Amino acid sequence: MTERLPIIIDTDPGKDDAVAILLALASSNKLDVRAITVVAGNVPLALTERNARALVSLAGCRHIPVHAGYAAPLSHALTTAEHIHGKNGIDGAELPEPEQPLAEGHAVDAIIANLKAAPEHSTTLCTLGPLTNVATALARAPEISAKIRAIVMMGGAIGLGNVTPSAEFNVYVDPHAAAAVFASGVPIVMIPLDATHQAIVTPAWTDRMASLGTRTGLAIGGMFKTAATRASRRHGGRGVPLHDACVIAWLLWPELFEGGRYHVAVETESALTRGRTVVDRWGVTGAPANALVLERIDADAFFERLTERLGTLP
Repeated sequence: MTERLPIIIDTDPGKDDAVAILLALASSNKLDVRAITVVAGNVPLALTERNARALVSLAGCRHIPVHAGYAAPLSHALTTAEHIHGKNGIDGAELPEPEQPLAEGHAVDAIIANLKAAPEHSTTLCTLGPLTNVATALARAPEISAKIRAIVMMGGAIGLGNVTPSAEFNVYVDPHAAAAVFASGVPIVMIPLDATHQAIVTPAWTDRMASLGTRTGLAIGGMFKTAATRASRRHGGRGVPLHDACVIAWLLWPELFEGGRYHVAVETESALTRGRTVVDRWGVTGAPANALVLERIDADAFFERLTERLGTLP
């Protein structure tokens, strides 16, 4: 049997985070989820940590620890996205109360402890939200860099942003953390809006998930019922992007993605372009590539495989 890939998921659930977490938990034959660490982002920390615990309970994976991390970015007030994800982050899912308490210890300490105990270049960090926890862990214990196989992040944009004209939400919320991660020397796979905007949740897919009749299918169908029918100028009224699930999909099915290696820097100071990921596609800066930046996804194959895998959960 192929050895499973150890991963830590750092997240701020969030509807698309929820699908990413469930996809990882449904893929235990390939992925070994060592911990879920939680940060404030889409909604405040008290809600993101509850949502993470509820999703783990939903999937019947209560052995996976959920650790709470930072409630605010390193240098800015917290920006949230209830207008996208609803007041609790996963409105419409109607999940029961979590069946497990928070794991002891701060998320940063959990990341450090997990990595210190791991072999070199073994563990992948899957980041689905602002990078506050991850940047702090790298700053506090730089030696853990040698234990990281890669940081696979949903964040940034080559082209237009989604929270400002120039910035994607996860990077915008904590640009200093993102800048530190890109400067860390750790291998990075960046999945920007340019790729995730090709993975659109449609009303038809939402209905298909609900029609599974499982707890998981009904929860996903419920949380996207309103979102997927909302008209959007950005996506031709077809639905909404399933951003964060692309992180787990890349680990499982990298053949569905295309991209290139570029240097990426993050703007931290400008009021106009705060959080902008400056992707040097043409090598004009002469700076060495520090990230594999994914630009295309086979969306049809992605949703087929995603549906099949999620259908294995309770």
